This record gives sequence, C-alpha cells and structure tokens, in this order.
Amino acid sequence: MKRLVSIIVLIVTLCVNLSVYAKDMETLTGRSLILASGDGKVLFEKNADEKLPPASVTKITTALLVMEAIDQGKVSFEDIVTVSETAANKTGSHIFLAPGEEMSVKDLMKGLMVASGNDAAIALAEHLCGSEEAFVKEMNAKAKKLGMKNTNYINCNGLDADNHYSSARDIMIVTSELMKYEKIFEFSTIWMDTLRNGEFQLANTNKLVRFYEGANGMKTGSTSIAKYCLSATAKRNDVQLIAVVLQAPTSKDRFGDASTMLNYGFNTYENVKVCEKGKVHSYTDVKKGTQNSVGLMFENDFSSLEKKGNAQNIHYEIKNIEEFVTAPVKKGEKLGTAEIYNGEKKIGEVSLVARDSIEKVTLWYTFTKLYNTFANFII
Repeated sequence: MKRLVSIIVLIVTLCVNLSVYAKDMETLTGRSLILASGDGKVLFEKNADEKLPPASVTKITTALLVMEAIDQGKVSFEDIVTVSETAANKTGSHIFLAPGEEMSVKDLMKGLMVASGNDAAIALAEHLCGSEEAFVKEMNAKAKKLGMKNTNYINCNGLDADNHYSSARDIMIVTSELMKYEKIFEFSTIWMDTLRNGEFQLANTNKLVRFYEGANGMKTGSTSIAKYCLSATAKRNDVQLIAVVLQAPTSKDRFGDASTMLNYGFNTYENVKVCEKGKVHSYTDVKKGTQNSVGLMFENDFSSLEKKGNAQNIHYEIKNIEEFVTAPVKKGEKLGTAEIYNGEKKIGEVSLVARDSIEKVTLWYTFTKLYNTFANFII
C-alpha cells in the first residue's frame, strides 16, 4: 500500500512540474525558436523556418568548415596564419588583429568562438580557401548538403547584408553537425581566456557557459537588424539539447528564452537506451564451422529521447536472422537487424553483427582435432 501511495505521489509531482515548465514556455520572447535533441529531434518550435538574419550565429558554419578541414588533415590547429589587411580591417566585434600579425589556427578559433571576432572569421576563411568569397561558397555548399533549406550566406561573420539569412531550424541542424567534432567544446566552453601570451583578455559572449548548469556552447549574435540571437547547447547526464533563439528583444531575453527551453527539455524528456553497442542479444547456429554457434551483438548504441514516463512505448523487434549460418563467418558481419519502434512507429534500426570470426572446418582441422582427442585419451 505504501509503495502504491509513493508511486501516485511521484506521478502527481511529475505532472505538476511538467505543467509548470510547459507554462513557462508561453513566456518566450524570441520571434523564431526551436528546441531539439543533440541529434536533431525537435521537441518544440515556433516560426522555426522563418528566414531571418542570424548575426554572428553565422560563425557556427564558419567553425564547422574549420573543424572539418582539421579532421581531414587539410589544416591543423598549429598552423600559423598571417593576418591580411582585409581581415584586420573588418568592423564589428573583433580581437584587434593587425595586418601582418601571425596567429595560430587554435588561437583564431578561440577568438571566433569566445569573443566572436569578425576579424578572426576572415583570417580563418582566407587560410582555408584563399578568400572570404571562396569560403562563403563552401559555406553555402555545406548548408545545402545538410538540408538547410532556408539559409543563404553572403559573408562568414554574420554582419548584416542583403540576402544573408538563416532559420532557427537550419541553425539547429548546423549546430548538431558541429557538435560531432568533440574538440569544438574545448573552445565553446571557455569562459575566460587570453591571447598573445596573456596580453589580450577573452570573455565568452555566451553567458550561459558560466551561469547555466551543463551549458557547453555554442554561439551568440546580435546586430541592429537581427536583434539578439543565440544557439545554446547544454548537456545533463546523457541528454544533449540545442536551443535556438532568433530576434529576441534584448540580450537578457535571448538567454532567458534559451534557459526556459532547456529547462523544459531537461525536465520533460529522458534518454531511453534501447540497444547497447557490443552487447550480445542472442546466438545463432553455425554449420561447418570451428564453433557451433556465434553471438549476435548490437553494432551500435541506440537511444531515443522521449517524454518522461513513455519509456514503455520504446521497444525493438529482431528481423532477418537465419536459423543457422554457414562458416566462414567474419567478426562484424551483419547477420540480422534490430528495428526500433515507438509504439507502432519505426524510429530506427541497429544491425546485429557477429561477435567472433569462425573459420570453416577443413580436413586438416578435423584430422588435428581427432588426433588431439585420441592423444589425450591415450595419455
């Protein structure tokens, strides 16, 4: 009886809390908003596809191209960039680069992500592609490849320009892509740092990094036309969220909107782990092999962000497993599929693969095994 009462109290408390956080969502001030999981599952949206000036949130795409180039070995963090007059003379927020000054890609990334330096953005663009114009072409190509249907870039820094626009949904998409490069968090989580051997102080324009529990990025932006914009990322336990705010009336409002959405996400949703990479689900028989069976393990992890209390709706069904397989079997060979469902709706799948390699039985193997058996019997 006491247990039943405890469960009822827990359910009532959860419902009351969810109601409170849902009510808070009605106070959001931004013109365009979206809340999503780290992998892009939308949890809330408002005017998310409206084309709006993104200001320096543009630099998320700039950072993405830099991180990709580093990952591909085209450039490195240790590369030394010689600053051009074009980069040094860029207006708006900057880290006071001087023509001819030399700075590493790593320090320029600090200037880009922490201080939102427009000059740092130009210097990085020129280092990668030779000119800002060529770099912007790559930005637009990347946006198209990612399915960012309401985005067009004119520059790499986000200064107001005709036909330079994006949307909350598109910014969420590119933020999610950037987060695949874990090294970016070494920059986006900096609160205070320095450049030029400690001579120049940096302070993160994203105040959530200091004041919001779990905040780990990503980028602010503001101009007189764009007003106040933000793509904010945060992680608590195993839940990673992205909150995007465009055209908030004030800087305080954009951080307030992002915090409200993130609070709603963390308090309303939980990660339901369905499949665990490397865990053996079952075994299947092996014919003509050096072993009689092989373990079938999940090839990848699979988790689904679901509203709290809905975990029982998530399940998987095993498909395409044969009653037996014939050797040889290679480790990692696909031998079946786990289809994941939310109720009756399929939401994903994970391959079931062989845990071990199993060789085909040969005449020599059979002879050796019989010989060893006979020898052991004689002994």
